[in-house]
Amino acid sequence: MRNLLSAPWYKRSLTGVVTAVMLNGVLLSTDIEAAEYSPNFKGTEIAEFINIVGKNLKKTMIVDPNVRGKVNVRSYDLLSEEQYYQFFLNVLEVYGFAAVEMDNNIVKIIRNKDAKTSSIPVVGNDNPGAGDEMVTRVVEVKNVTVRELTPLLRQLSDQAGGGNVVNYDPANVIMLTGTAAVVNRLVKIIERVDKAGDQDVQIIKLKYASAAEMVRIIEAMNKSSQGKSAGTPTFLIPKIVADERTNSVIVSGEIQARERVARLVSRLDSELESNGNTRVYHLKYAKSEDMVKVLEGVSESIVSDKSGAKKSSKSNKSRDVSIDAHEDTNTLVITAQPDMLRSLEAVIRQLDIRRAQVLIEAIIVEVFEGDGVNLGVQWYHESGAMSQFTNGVAPISSIAAAADAAKSTPGAKGSTVTSPNGAVTVNPDQPDVKGDYSLAAQVLGSVSGTLFGIVKNDWGAIVQAVSSDTNSNLLSTPSITTLDNEEAYFIVGQEVPIITGSTTGSGNTNPFQTVERQEIGIKLKVTPQINEGSGVQLTIEQEVSSVSGATGVDISINKREIKTTVMADDGATVILGGLIDDDVQESVQKVPLLGDIPILGHLFKSTSNSKRKRNLMVFLRPTIVRDGQLMNDLSKEKYNYIRAQEMASREAGLELMDNEKLPILPEWNDQLSLPPSFEEHMKKVENEKLSTKKDK
Repeated sequence: MRNLLSAPWYKRSLTGVVTAVMLNGVLLSTDIEAAEYSPNFKGTEIAEFINIVGKNLKKTMIVDPNVRGKVNVRSYDLLSEEQYYQFFLNVLEVYGFAAVEMDNNIVKIIRNKDAKTSSIPVVGNDNPGAGDEMVTRVVEVKNVTVRELTPLLRQLSDQAGGGNVVNYDPANVIMLTGTAAVVNRLVKIIERVDKAGDQDVQIIKLKYASAAEMVRIIEAMNKSSQGKSAGTPTFLIPKIVADERTNSVIVSGEIQARERVARLVSRLDSELESNGNTRVYHLKYAKSEDMVKVLEGVSESIVSDKSGAKKSSKSNKSRDVSIDAHEDTNTLVITAQPDMLRSLEAVIRQLDIRRAQVLIEAIIVEVFEGDGVNLGVQWYHESGAMSQFTNGVAPISSIAAAADAAKSTPGAKGSTVTSPNGAVTVNPDQPDVKGDYSLAAQVLGSVSGTLFGIVKNDWGAIVQAVSSDTNSNLLSTPSITTLDNEEAYFIVGQEVPIITGSTTGSGNTNPFQTVERQEIGIKLKVTPQINEGSGVQLTIEQEVSSVSGATGVDISINKREIKTTVMADDGATVILGGLIDDDVQESVQKVPLLGDIPILGHLFKSTSNSKRKRNLMVFLRPTIVRDGQLMNDLSKEKYNYIRAQEMASREAGLELMDNEKLPILPEWNDQLSLPPSFEEHMKKVENEKLSTKKDK
């Protein structure tokens, strides 16, 4: 132990530690009441230095393992407790460390670059912090852009250490992190830079040029100048807006930028040498021939307004306007004065827009149910008495006449005749004459149900019974697309000839008939008008017609028609009309007195019952199509639906032709493919031959 203490290296280390402890411990212990410190550390480990300061300030110090090194520092003045703590922070900052003070009187000693991600306090104007205390501060910038200011501030901040400068564009604020002294210095710089400039607004009224055209020229020049010199300050780039109503240019920005724009505008706003200008306008959506009528009316109105007001000598010039349409290129050629051109150009710009379209989908549902029962008994006697009914049963007289006509007539027997001269003539037997079955076929062809007849002696009876049940369900979904305020017409059906008149020639020969063809089927005529928002006003004519049958004059037509004007929302389904019809009928024909007998009376009467019920509903759904993407999506949906139906039919196949493949639509937006070239075809054939040989 004695030899160890006498070692030179041990003596030097021990002397430094003892000196630091004695100088700080003795001096500080004697001055506790005055709270004054005179720190003096020479060759002291930084961990020991932190422990001594924490003991003196009565703070718990937590030291990061990466905090290493020796401290050499001395103060010749007596320091107060606050000064002593700032002295401690200064020493840590010089050696690349920072102190993060927690709420529970614990101080964490970490590396400087790790401090910005720790829980350092967020300060403001009331408590900005002092010295080398690590803080974070959020500064609001009002007059300049933080995106341009942040790179300048980063050059003044210790980015490699604990300093950090971040900008948040939506709120136009800057977040500063670092020591309080550096952060406060950056805040003072921001306050001096963030000064409101001369951002005034200047209105330049034009005399000859168009405001919209002037703005377009100036903006094109600004873009080209920015491309050549990207370092142009933002505040020197003015904001320019055209007021077409007053034909003025509104300029906002710094006075230098505004003056530069004003000088340029004054040079460009000059009267042309010629009395008139000619412009060619290429229309995108409107038709040139339709636009000519509108522009001619507008020009006449402008000329009449000008002529009614007081005008200067310059405005007394001829104001002839020429507006022509070139239909092949859908362009307008206008020759007029500059102010007239500006007015007409504004009208063209507002009218030449993409018009919205409306897809109208109609749903027509008709359900028909019918039930009928007929039962009748008819009697016949050879003497001519009969009971005959006609409500749904074949008359017994017609059946009897048909039966009588169907009987064959026996031929006359042969005979021998002797003439006076003694000649003998023998007549052969005549053949039987067959009955006529055409009348029986006609009568029996009109019979429905069951017909049963009985003949006994001179009496005959016929019993006929029939029951009918009819069900039909018609579902139609026509749809049509048209432009706003454009009538559209849709029909699915056929044209049926109808006789409208007839005349005969002399002697009732060569009759002449006039025939008119009438459209029969499902018809839809609609004119949509899109209102502000999502409402659509529809003027609709909906018709469902069909041929009912022939009459004594011509044919009869069933017709259901709706004419109405409705207001519907975009994509909403509305009902246009409906019909619910119930028809119950009962017909009884009977023999007086005998037909009233209970039970037995059914033998002397004929009863017919029928019941019909029909439901007809028409629904409609409009869809506003404002862009091509929605139209493409709707078309794709309908296209894929039809293609799915074809695919299902192909999978089912044909019952008698299994090998036949039904046609199918290509996939949506399928690109057309060219047939293979000769080389590709020959290569494919060779590959097939090789594969066949390998299989063998």
